[in-house]
Amino acid sequence: MSDTPDSAVRTYTEQHRTAFLDDLAEWLRIPSVSAQPEHDGDVRRSAEWLSAKLKETGFPVTEVWETPGAPAVFAEWPSEDPDAPTVLVYGHHDVQPAVREDGWDTDPFEPVIRDGRMYGRGAADDKGQVFFHTLGVRAHLAATGRTTPAVHLKLLVEGEEESGSPHFRALVEQQAARLAADAVIVSDTGMWDETTPTVCTGMRGLAECEIELHGPEQDIHSGSFGGAVPNPATAVARLVAALHDADGRVAIPGFYDGVTELTDTERALFAELPFDEAGWLRTAKSQAATGEAGYSTLERIWARPTAEVNGIGGGYQGAGSKTIIPSSALVKISFRLVAGQDPDLVQQAVRAWAEAQFPVGIRHRITFAPATRPCLTPLDHPALQAVARAMGRAFGQKILFTREGGSGPAADLQDVLDAPVLFLGISVPSDGWHAPNEKVELDLLLKGVQTTAHLWGELSTALR
Repeated sequence: MSDTPDSAVRTYTEQHRTAFLDDLAEWLRIPSVSAQPEHDGDVRRSAEWLSAKLKETGFPVTEVWETPGAPAVFAEWPSEDPDAPTVLVYGHHDVQPAVREDGWDTDPFEPVIRDGRMYGRGAADDKGQVFFHTLGVRAHLAATGRTTPAVHLKLLVEGEEESGSPHFRALVEQQAARLAADAVIVSDTGMWDETTPTVCTGMRGLAECEIELHGPEQDIHSGSFGGAVPNPATAVARLVAALHDADGRVAIPGFYDGVTELTDTERALFAELPFDEAGWLRTAKSQAATGEAGYSTLERIWARPTAEVNGIGGGYQGAGSKTIIPSSALVKISFRLVAGQDPDLVQQAVRAWAEAQFPVGIRHRITFAPATRPCLTPLDHPALQAVARAMGRAFGQKILFTREGGSGPAADLQDVLDAPVLFLGISVPSDGWHAPNEKVELDLLLKGVQTTAHLWGELSTALR
């Protein structure tokens, strides 16, 4: 355990609460919308603001890193202990588009505090969760009497996450030596809910493909030619029908090769979460839960690979009938991947499987988007346990564990830097990421501050 006095951390956090929230509000006023070219200058202004604020916090090195798109921010604060481990914190400073007309009660870029919450675009995703590290490291120093952090501390805050991080991996590869770390903390995530603090242990990867099928050179008469020439719409329907077996498993040979299976301990920890499937279905606007046999709903969306048809089309789609054999058809399929799966091997398996389904006379083109690798940190990893201890000290209660069903740039950090990725976030589902009236719970935001104040000492011990 670190020697950070918990009470001293709480006292320091409360003493600096007002100035911290004022600074965060100032940052939120910068509309750093990376998806809209008219805000390019604002994204740059956001990066420069953060770089200056990190310098003011005490980081001796702060830099704005250029990319072919929006700039990122890098900061570094070496520990006076030369043998201290190195920790890299990741987040992003760009935000989703927002205008009052979307349904906001107030101007999305004029933050307001109401009922213990701060409302504004980026309050939770992700400026608030990046910014709690600034007060957290100062609380860490004040409570321990240190002049430098207990770890060599680095920050990388990108400016294009809300636009798909198109230049992020290249940036990480280019700057791999500067970013080298013993562990990565991702503060772009959340907790189960307001009363159930949790630590995420991993995210699924993603592989996406588009399959185009072509038959006749043009649409042709189904009476004159039907039943005698291959129909691409029928071929794509058969392809989709063959994607899963009767038990909901993906029927592509080799798809499950290397999958890291859930342990009994992990399944038991998932079962501890207060999951309300009926409520979850209401949120999903769905009438029933389904999926791979033998797994719970949480296990399916967090720890099992999937194949989903995202779009399918071909032939006449207008009113009435048009008796044709269409010349082409198309299907878009996404595959969520879990630890142990190699996206390159999955793509090869998908291609081989699909090509075996096509009848003679059907031409095809299969296009894959750049893949995202899955990432997973084992429950017994010392760094993960250090995060859970730090969070437990801040919240004063047992910390449970989750995973994320989606995908993100965290896997690039794990892949390029060869370091375990840990997730530390205090956002909750009601915060409304990407939605009107996005907010952050101030009590939880300050718990994030206290968690990071404890974390550097915990990791200093755990990673040696």
